[in-house]
Amino acid sequence: MGCGTRACLAVGRLTHFGCTTLYDYVIMAVMSLSRSRTSRVFTISFPEDLATQVEEVARQESRNISELFREAFRTYRLERVQRKLATTRAAVAARTGPRYTEEDVEELVDEIRTELSSGRKRKA
Repeated sequence: MGCGTRACLAVGRLTHFGCTTLYDYVIMAVMSLSRSRTSRVFTISFPEDLATQVEEVARQESRNISELFREAFRTYRLERVQRKLATTRAAVAARTGPRYTEEDVEELVDEIRTELSSGRKRKA
């Protein structure tokens, strides 16, 4: 429960080994662990006027520049997917070919089911 020295008592060290506390050992262990990054660093450059705008937006939104660019990239990716979908939808709409009504689809399904069931009966 402490070595009783004035230094240990002054800082409230109660659980320790000698004059090194358990807390000190935990901190040393954590600091000695490998600190591998979970993110990558990119260096980008902007013209001065655009850089000023970036800093201003970050300040207005109380965010750092990294957060601002992460959100910008996520937004860009989403818009890119939406543009691809719009292009695909336009291509499908422009295709020429038969336009089926709901009744047409039901008739086609009935025909296929009839053919399949008659094929099963022949095999049996």
